[in-house]
Amino acid sequence: MLADAPNTFATVLLAASLIAPAAAQAQTKPLPEPVKQAVYAALDDEQKAYATYKAIMDKFGEVRPFSNIARAELRHERFLREILKRHGLSATANPYLNGKKPAPQAPATLKAACEEGVKAEIENLTLYNDKLIPAAKAYPDIVAVFERLRDASQQNHKPAFERCVARGGIPGGGYGRGGMGHGHGFGHGQN
Repeated sequence: MLADAPNTFATVLLAASLIAPAAAQAQTKPLPEPVKQAVYAALDDEQKAYATYKAIMDKFGEVRPFSNIARAELRHERFLREILKRHGLSATANPYLNGKKPAPQAPATLKAACEEGVKAEIENLTLYNDKLIPAAKAYPDIVAVFERLRDASQQNHKPAFERCVARGGIPGGGYGRGGMGHGHGFGHGQN
């Protein structure tokens, strides 16, 4: 599994801008509208996911996998904001938390929340593969981050939600071993 710790994303961003001359040039000129909209769509997806997991935790407490994945969504949002900043753009605060867009509601049960999480991660793969990555194909720095966000969803978040469904919605205790840590960062897990 891949971890999406802040240093990992920083490395991806740095590597993408160093190995791609087009990426360096892209930072000095405005992004074409389809690329800009792809980055904003990715940001909106991360913000909505965070707001959803926050609503679930507000209802059920800070339970896994939602607590770990919510922290990951905040990191993902920061990396997308960094892309926007590098290309001379900005973004407002999470519209799902400040009332500009309808706030997501928590499902009735944790099991239902986990089932919705699996579905959302499948939709996420489609969004990145079919729309966002193709829209940004001329911008390797953006594609590198999009691929990393997609991979985190598919390799970390979706399996965590699937484990939650398999447990009948009973909160997880850490990688199926009933504890925290296990070499993954003092209980912060991989998401």
